[in-house]
Amino acid sequence: MSSVVPWSLVLVQLPNEPSRHRVAVWRELRRIGAVPIGSGAWLLPGTERYLSSLSRSEELVERGAGTFAVLSAGPRDAAAEEVLRAAFAKVRIDEWAEFADDCGKFEAEIDKEFAKQKFTLGELEEEEQSLERLRRWYATLEARDVLQLPEAQTGAQHLAECERRLNDYAEAVYERTGGRSDDPELGAV
Repeated sequence: MSSVVPWSLVLVQLPNEPSRHRVAVWRELRRIGAVPIGSGAWLLPGTERYLSSLSRSEELVERGAGTFAVLSAGPRDAAAEEVLRAAFAKVRIDEWAEFADDCGKFEAEIDKEFAKQKFTLGELEEEEQSLERLRRWYATLEARDVLQLPEAQTGAQHLAECERRLNDYAEAVYERTGGRSDDPELGAV
């Protein structure tokens, strides 16, 4: 049976001590979007984008005097394909849920600034940085989501709402400050 998504398994073995090597490899594999499926076994799509990202993980394993192997994981039937897809999807769905939660926190922060009537350029800049972090995170999650999960669309809607809320806040700051900077040296914008 051919799979819509080609799958690969990464097998990592490292000595127990020092643990910093295992932690470094774990963090790197998670960063690129690999999903742990067992002790020392990681699942990832067998696409060029993913496979080309493995070199750093392999270097970290070598530094820790371990072994590193990448295997093609072609499922033998629809049930095996579903096991792989479900393992990968679960982690992606959890990530999208965490993203939605952070978007909710961002929206609550904007609401709090409106409630407190805190309309300063400094606060606006801080909120712009928070939104930029959400944009980068969204781009990372979207790139990992080879299954095109419905949660990605929901994530896009959450991000759009955050952008709308920040635009409303920016307009309120501009109205209240008359376009003037908090710094008298800078003057009007």
